[in-house]
Amino acid sequence: MKIYEFTEQFPDETSCKMHFKAVREQEGIICKGCGSTNHYWLQSKWQWQCTNCRFRTTLRSGTVMHSAKLSFYKWYLCMAFMSSTKKGVSALEMQRQLGHKRYRTIWVLMHKIRSGMGKRDDRYTLEGMIELDEGYFEKTTSIHTPLKRGRGSQAKTNVAVMAESTALEDLETGAQSSQFRYAKMKVLASHKSSEINDVATQNISRTATLITDKSTSYEEFSKLFETHLSFKSDKETTRTTLKWVHVNISNAKRNLLGVYHMMAGKYLQNYLNEFCYRLNRRYFGENLFNRIVVATVANN
Repeated sequence: MKIYEFTEQFPDETSCKMHFKAVREQEGIICKGCGSTNHYWLQSKWQWQCTNCRFRTTLRSGTVMHSAKLSFYKWYLCMAFMSSTKKGVSALEMQRQLGHKRYRTIWVLMHKIRSGMGKRDDRYTLEGMIELDEGYFEKTTSIHTPLKRGRGSQAKTNVAVMAESTALEDLETGAQSSQFRYAKMKVLASHKSSEINDVATQNISRTATLITDKSTSYEEFSKLFETHLSFKSDKETTRTTLKWVHVNISNAKRNLLGVYHMMAGKYLQNYLNEFCYRLNRRYFGENLFNRIVVATVANN
């Protein structure tokens, strides 16, 4: 959504709240008291009341805005900025655009939105032909330590990168190619095979065809998935067989380094959440803003 369109559609706090209410009702309100989905709206209270047990649900309850004090207008404006740029925006720039005094408040706000993006993508599993490999992302040991380019003394975080691709064949020439669809990136806590096995089974359909290199970490995949194809790791494999995995790793590193100059390792997953959320919805265009709003609503 372009900023001038945002100001036309959401001129004040009330318009943002009414839109958020509509999105929540579309996603469905579930009563925390009895689990019922039947509610009616109390306009004077800005709350839903359960028709069964009369438990009340606030507009923010159960969403990433739960217990937040910032206005809906600033939340919406933040989501508009996050959806209007292809490469993302830093918390410092967001603070400047929103005219907010405290950097920490905006930084937390953006991470809550990124967390919502990750939870939304976790609802889906990758299917068909899946490329899988691991990438090493540089991290800072402290939020006050700047991220360096190239080699340095910084530790690196291991990330499992998965890309769903569709195999295509030219009927006339027989040439093989692939078309990239969706991606997932998950930070690994260790280099143990059990860890990569868990991440793979949680994010990939068991009926998928999994394509990897011949790393010993992937030896169990043939038992966990319907088909597992492994290839010797070399330049040709990187360029063809595991093409989209390495393209996404390269793009993610360039994006994170270019936008977020200070990035603590423990928050890397949130930054990857945003990168993958944008990537998987790269054709949504103006609808990306609405999808981010849905991600903030569907927090559970």
